[in-house]
Amino acid sequence: MTVTAPPSDTPRHPPRVPRPSPVPRVTDERVVRRAAELSGAEFWQAVEREGTPLTGPDPYGAADHALVTFLWRGSPATRAVLVSPNKLADPRDPAGNLMERVPGTDVWHWSVRMRQDWHATYTLCVDEGDGPADDAAAYWPWLRTQQRVDPFNPHSLASRWGGAPASCVVLSGAPDSTEWRERPGVPRGTVSVHTVRSALVGNERRVWRYVAAGGAAAGAELPVLVLLDGEMWQPGLDVATALDNLVADGRIPPLVALLPESLGADTRWAEMTCDPRFTGFLTDELLPWAGAELPLTADPARTVVAGQSLGGLTAAYAAVSAPGRFGCVLAQSGSFWWPNGPGAQWLTGRIAESPRLPVRFRLSAGEQEWVALPANRRLRDTLAAKGYTDVVYREFNGGHDYLCWRSELVDGLCDLLGPGTAGPSAG
Repeated sequence: MTVTAPPSDTPRHPPRVPRPSPVPRVTDERVVRRAAELSGAEFWQAVEREGTPLTGPDPYGAADHALVTFLWRGSPATRAVLVSPNKLADPRDPAGNLMERVPGTDVWHWSVRMRQDWHATYTLCVDEGDGPADDAAAYWPWLRTQQRVDPFNPHSLASRWGGAPASCVVLSGAPDSTEWRERPGVPRGTVSVHTVRSALVGNERRVWRYVAAGGAAAGAELPVLVLLDGEMWQPGLDVATALDNLVADGRIPPLVALLPESLGADTRWAEMTCDPRFTGFLTDELLPWAGAELPLTADPARTVVAGQSLGGLTAAYAAVSAPGRFGCVLAQSGSFWWPNGPGAQWLTGRIAESPRLPVRFRLSAGEQEWVALPANRRLRDTLAAKGYTDVVYREFNGGHDYLCWRSELVDGLCDLLGPGTAGPSAG
């Protein structure tokens, strides 16, 4: 389709939308009793054995829910502990995510009632008495900078751009993550890092290149995955291990993955808000660069462009701008609300006004993402109305979170490239 120039000079943040429902807080009376009955040492020894956050039966008796309790061992100087599970907070009521202290103890606690398939990263932000307590306007932004990893939780996930890892909570019904663990005997693909210069966007960036084991020697053209925000997916999350496992299990064919780096927040906002120059970089510079050394397919039905958040918006924009090169879109928590202001949900509007294209969409978003969710649902409905019959749309019980996006990426790749998949017909 013909994609006209998108709007510019819009705010570089999502819409400020109130949370539509309260955070489902409860009090874990079991923890309160244990903290009051046991000595401090006994309580924390038990916590260390069990690991945090603590999980227990739903106080209302629902089998598909659990009580989840976050803990912090305070010091005499501790004034406040803020719990920040991904997207599980009300920005209008930050105090609602403050832990309470069991009187006379060093036990700080905060509990929430969640469905058993919930999974999220979280941080604990601790005021040890040195914050601007007399300035409410300054206090909350300051407190959010005082992040800690949960010391009783051995599970964490890398954060963007070298930030401290975030702790993870994964309830019993959450998606399995075994694809992300190295398995003995699985052939390893090769990962190399390169610097690729772009004349179109006027910069250069690192690109991580993954080639599945034996792929380059197979003599056949290889499917291609272009996965945005490459610095997070490969050095951060080691997507190569997941790809190795999927290839070894026969769930996807041997492929090449190209993971271009995003160059900081400002450049990311400029490039990943429907910028035709960045799409040109992907189609006219990045893919030909890789194809000069590797037997890449030219079939758009075997070429996936994938991204999350602004990257999800960009993946969809790239495919509808260049359907002859990208025939598969894999977008998690896409920022389809963009831009924030006049012309909101711009890309969905362009899709609604244009003929159906030979592009397959695999979309997903988190149930906790009250800002992004309505725009993702509107895109789903718009695609259906335009006759895109091969669309998969899922909502997962989580937030704007790489912990969730890992599972969605795996499922989407298997849907798009797995055995028996076929490209769509043109409209």
